[in-house]
Amino acid sequence: MSPEKLVMMANQISRFFAHRGPEQAPRDVADHLRKFWEPRMRREIVAHWEKGGEGLDPFAKAAVALLAKEMNPA
Repeated sequence: MSPEKLVMMANQISRFFAHRGPEQAPRDVADHLRKFWEPRMRREIVAHWEKGGEGLDPFAKAAVALLAKEMNPA
């Protein structure tokens, strides 16, 4: 799937959870991505984030950062 499509989808999810605020929304978005996105899609959005995450809104970007940390623990 193209990065643009993944960004669009992640941003839609982010807008859905935006009412939860800056502390909870990224966690809710990350949880949604874990539950409903295929592992391949999660890897691709993390790879996009690692290249700067162009187009991701702030909550989506924070959510993908959480996924990246889980996928690549330091």
